[in-house]
Amino acid sequence: MAACMQPGISMAAVAMARGINANLLRRWVREVEMKPATQVIVAAAVDGAEAPALETLFVPVKLPEPVAPVQRADIRIELQRGGTAITVTWPASAASDCAAWMRELLR
Repeated sequence: MAACMQPGISMAAVAMARGINANLLRRWVREVEMKPATQVIVAAAVDGAEAPALETLFVPVKLPEPVAPVQRADIRIELQRGGTAITVTWPASAASDCAAWMRELLR
């Protein structure tokens, strides 16, 4: 959490680190900045009475630390045609590309 509160860090970086849409975070900040500050009630100075302190409009929320993405195993395909055998290893992150390749291969 401390890394997100460093000076100069972008809102997009904070949003990505917390799994929040950057545009949504910008909207929240803009809404808070556009609201008038909490008004201080001026109390009559009776026996040293003081005006109440300003309250913060933005309440920080502690979110769980982001979870690292689960590494998927590679796709492993073993093919045999006649006396020829090949093994293809394909990244699981590109499973749809692998499926398209298989459809073309098996035509």
